[in-house]
Order: sequence, then structure tokens, then C-alpha cells
Amino acid sequence: MAAPSGPATAEKKDRKILYYKDPMHPWLTSPKPAKAPDCGMDMVPVYEGEEEEQPGSAIKIDPTVVQNIGVKTEAVQKRRLAKVIRTVGKVEVDETKLYAVNTKIMGWVEKLYVNVTGQPVKKGQPLLELYSPDLVSTQEEYLLALRYQNAVSGSELQETLAGSSSLIESARRRLELWDITETQIAELEKTGKPRRTLTFYSPADGIVMEKMVVQGTAVMPGMDLFKIVDLAKVWVMADVYEYELPWIKAGEPAEMELSFIPGKTFTGKVAYIYPMLAMESRTAKVRLEFANPRSEVQLRPEMFATVRLKSEMSEETIAVPEQAIIRSGERLVAIVARDGGYFDVREVKGGLVAEGYMQILDGLHEGEQLVVSSQFLIDSESNLRTAITQFTSSHAGHGGQSMTTPLQEESKAVDHSTPDLGKTQETGAKKYTCEMHPEVIMDAPGDCPKCGMRLVEMK
Repeated sequence: MAAPSGPATAEKKDRKILYYKDPMHPWLTSPKPAKAPDCGMDMVPVYEGEEEEQPGSAIKIDPTVVQNIGVKTEAVQKRRLAKVIRTVGKVEVDETKLYAVNTKIMGWVEKLYVNVTGQPVKKGQPLLELYSPDLVSTQEEYLLALRYQNAVSGSELQETLAGSSSLIESARRRLELWDITETQIAELEKTGKPRRTLTFYSPADGIVMEKMVVQGTAVMPGMDLFKIVDLAKVWVMADVYEYELPWIKAGEPAEMELSFIPGKTFTGKVAYIYPMLAMESRTAKVRLEFANPRSEVQLRPEMFATVRLKSEMSEETIAVPEQAIIRSGERLVAIVARDGGYFDVREVKGGLVAEGYMQILDGLHEGEQLVVSSQFLIDSESNLRTAITQFTSSHAGHGGQSMTTPLQEESKAVDHSTPDLGKTQETGAKKYTCEMHPEVIMDAPGDCPKCGMRLVEMK
């Protein structure tokens, strides 16, 4: 049995429906009957007169005024933000591909095979020969130990056999600690003659970056002879401002251009983000890795380069045009358009900014209509109405008397040019007022002295 319709229901049927809203999420509205996009519920109608039940931050503006000030709206939606960071960098050697050639024995450079800085070398290529008396004597000790072992090999005394093996092992270990290779030791055993010099070989393919010796130089243990660098892969050290660091992640692609080769773009990746910042520039070093072409060395250490780092957010997020957000000191404000001519002045929480869009962490919902132009005028109107409301609704400190009463009486006593509205209606004289500022009353048509709008006739 259907429930009888009451007076309130009949009254609502007589009133005009302004728009429909989602009962669970009232910020989602529609000008016609529809389903809520988030939960699928039927939207409920909002009747004329009920629109006054808006939140305190909502203001209503005449559609003519909205059109005159050029209000434009845009739907709030999720986007995958991307940011391109442009900066400068400097090419440096890959520290993991830098090799030092040194010696563990004292001697003299007998012969120099590589005698030019910058000369390319291959792995295993001879670099120099070093004469060392200590090396010669140790080889002779090793050969002597081998001969002694052969001489006592038929002995039945185990102590003698163990002693000969110990001598061989001790001499061999000294040769190995001096970086004598197994091949060189085998050759020594085969020939039975000690070598006068020790040959040093290149540990990797690369270029001689530094050469510290010439032929005949006396060297000491631990002294560097050559520094060789492999330029197949180089580092590029880029400076990135601290506010851009959240966009950069290790492993992301990077692009680089050089004035040395105009028009060519090199592709690499972000290898590491250094944890320290430069105090003066407020930048952090970001290490990039790029490969040199195999045909020739084009990326040379100490070159300057233009670097581009493109980063994308892993997930879509609510992002709105940056110019739609009002920055008012310590807070961010957005204006949301609602049906029925209402606008919400809403505080939001912003996040990252990229390519003209700002990430919104809190305060806006997908599908809402955001004001993207003339929002400053709406925000000013909202602040003005809020101030007037607080001023007229506040109470005096004595007896709880409203402040509107003495103000109105004072206005009547001082401003004799403002006629009483009741007397005006009784005499039939025409009066004109402003729709935005109803306290303005004029005897003749004209413009509002506060906002410049055209005055309308009072009914």
C-alpha cells in the first residue's frame, strides 16, 4: 500500500527542480536525472529554495555576471604527469674503468713500449720492461731450489724431501707476489735461465691517460707507472635542483647533446643520485651513463653537454591546470562550479608540478567542474560575502545585542540621503539597487559605485 503523500511532498512537486545530486557524494551533480558515476545510485533532485542549504563556503552568482566576467570550467580528471628536466652536465671517466699500473719491486725502466700519453692500448699489450736485481736473485733461488729437489729426489729421508719442497714453494710465492704470471714462471722452469727484466702488460683495452716514467727511470715499490682508462662507457655528472629531485629515479632514460656534434642525440640512463647538495647552488649531482660509439671516441672527458631527463609518475593522479589554483600565502585555493549557479571556494593540498599541471593530493574529486579562469574574482566575492556575514551576524559583548541594530540606527541618523524602503513603497517612487550589493539604493538608474554593475529597479 503506497504511503499517502504529505503536504511537504505536494509542495516539492510544485517547485522547480534545479539539478540532481549524488546522495552519497553531494559534490557530484547533473542537470538531468542520471546515475551516480561512482556508486550507481539514482541522483536525487534539488528543488528551488533548497539550494540555500549549501555549505558556508559556497556562493551564488548570477548567470549574467558569470558570463560577463568570462568564467570557464574544466572537468577534474586523473592524469599521468610527466616532467622534462633540462640541465647541463660534464663528461667524466667511468671510475670503475680506470686502471693503475704499478710495481711491487724496486728497479729501473729498461725498455718502454708505450711512451706517449693518449696512446690507445689493448688488453695484454706490453707496456714496459723493468730490470730489478731482487727479481733476478729470486729467480735464481727458485731455480736452485728446483735443482736441489731433483738432487734429493732419491733420498729416503722425508725431512730432506719436505725441506726441498718448502724452498721451492717459498721462492715461487715471492715471484707470484711480485705479479709474475704462471706463464712466465713456467717459461723460467723450462729454460732454466733467469730473466733480466720483468715485462708489464696492459690490464684492459683503453687509452693511456697518464704516463709517469720514461726510459731509465728508477722506480720504487708502489709507484704508479701508467694510468689507463677504458672510454667505452663514460659518466656525465649533471646538476639538478633540489625541488626537481623527486622526479628523478635511478634507471630512468636520459638524453644528451654536445656542441661538438650538433644535431646528434646520445641516449643513456640515470645511474646514481648523490645524497649531498651543494650549499651555494642548492643542486645535487646526478650520475648518468652513456656509451661511446665503437667506431671512435666521441664522448671525451671534460666535455660540457646539454642533458634532458624525462620522468613520468608510475600511477595516474588527480592533476589540474596550475593557473586554476589560487596561491594565497600559506594555502592553495580552488574554485569548484556547481549546478544552480553556486561556486565552492575550496582549500586543496598540492603536490608535484609538471608541464603546467599541479598534482592535487586532497580537496578535489574526479568529475568536479573546476573554474580555470576568473577564479580570482569569485574568490574575492566569496571573501567579501564571508566578511559581511561575520560582521552582521556577530553580537556585541554586552547583553548579546546584535550589531546590526545600532548600525542601522546610526545609518538612519547620519545618512539622510538613504530613504526608508517602507516609505518608498508607500509613496510609489522608483528606487534602484544592485543585485550584488543590495545595500546600495539610488533614486535614478545608473551603475553600482562598488562593482560597476547596472542597477535594477526595486520591486
